[in-house]
This record gives sequence, C-alpha cells and structure tokens, in this order.
Amino acid sequence: MIAGLPMYDRPELRGALDRFWIFIRDSLSERGIDAPGVLSHDMPLWDLWTSPDLVLAQTCGFPFREKLHDQVTLVGTPDYDLPDCPPGYYNSVIVAHINDDRTFAEFDDACLAVNDPMSQSGWAAPQQLAQSTGFAFDHTFDTGSHRASITAIIEGDADLASIDAQTWRMMTRWDDVSALQEITRTPPTPGLPLITAKESYADQIADAVRSAISALSPEDRALLSIRDLVDIPKSEYLLVNTP
Repeated sequence: MIAGLPMYDRPELRGALDRFWIFIRDSLSERGIDAPGVLSHDMPLWDLWTSPDLVLAQTCGFPFREKLHDQVTLVGTPDYDLPDCPPGYYNSVIVAHINDDRTFAEFDDACLAVNDPMSQSGWAAPQQLAQSTGFAFDHTFDTGSHRASITAIIEGDADLASIDAQTWRMMTRWDDVSALQEITRTPPTPGLPLITAKESYADQIADAVRSAISALSPEDRALLSIRDLVDIPKSEYLLVNTP
C-alpha cells in the first residue's frame, strides 16, 4: 500500500503533511481500510499515481483528464481558499521580472518558463489565457519545477512563468520572490484532485480526509491552507480545454 501528497510537499510543510496523513490513516483504520503507516515523499509521480496499491494521492488536473481519469477513482478536491476562486478551484499567477513593464498582451513573443508540459498551472492555463488574448507561447524553456521557473526568470533564461496560485502563496511566504512581479491571473479551473486505485472505498476515503481536515490543529491547517474537501465531478475536469 502506498500514499503520497506530493503536489505541495516542501520542507516547511513536511511535518504538517505527515501529521495530516496520520489523521487520514487512523480515520481509514476506523473504517476498516488498511493504509500505509507513512507517506511516500519521493516516489516518482507516475509510479505513485498509477500504482494498483495506491490508497491516496494528489495529482494535477491536466494528467488526470488526459491520462488518469479512466485508470483511477476521483476522491475529492481540497479547497485551499484561494482568492477569486470557487471552493476547490484554483488558478495560476503569471509572473515576470520586476523590471519588465509589459502587459500580458505584450508578451506575445516572449519565452515562457514551463515546469512540466503536462502541468495545468504551468503550461495549459497560460496557453489558454494567451489564446483568449490572441496569441500563443511559441517559445518555452523547460524547467522541471515552479521554483526552477522562477529562477529562469531571475537569471534571464525566460521572460515569464505561470505559477499555481497555492504554490505562489507558499513562495511568497518562504522564498525570495522580490525580483518578480505579478502580471495577471488565469481563470479558475478545478483544483488538484485526490485520487485512489480503490474504487469501492472512494467515498469512505473522502470521509476520512474530511475527518482529518477537521482534526488538524489550527497551526497545521493554516500551514497547509486547507479548508475542506469538495466534490467536483470528473466531468468538470474533462471539460477543461487542453491547448
């Protein structure tokens, strides 16, 4: 059995995530569902998401709608209480260097730093926004992570990046982003879903997650920015346009 919450896993949150998992694990045990004792923090994402032994993991909306939706079961979507987003939804923050005075529409020939080509926040969302503005990002710089995308702007390898709003919230708290400025934000889309390979247990797992959120200390709940687990239908994920 395996479980992982990799999408917002960073050193400052590791303890809170582990305590969150203990509450989930114990709540699952009360429901007669076996679960691993600890989270898998460093397992390759696709190995985690597609494992037949997966009890619970968090993924991104893009891989969920493109590859995972018919292989796993949707458990629910955490609500991080993001500004100007419905419960369970999120968006991306478009950032550029602090000395760049262009508006978003003027980045039509710019280089976009991309954390992953199958990232909703880092790739699909900015391309969708660009299309609605009348252009496309033809020049990209692959970075491997949102943090590396920030570095690419600072070092001059890219002009702008599109950062998951929850990730940006954490960056403004713990990273030095003083060399960056927010240009705009993308329209909200369904947030990063929790999934399981255990189809028959999905509802019970969702109940266990809700119970665990309620059991978190105020300090851990604030660290994780998690408010609730909401039910966003799979159909809502599949309706999101892929550029």
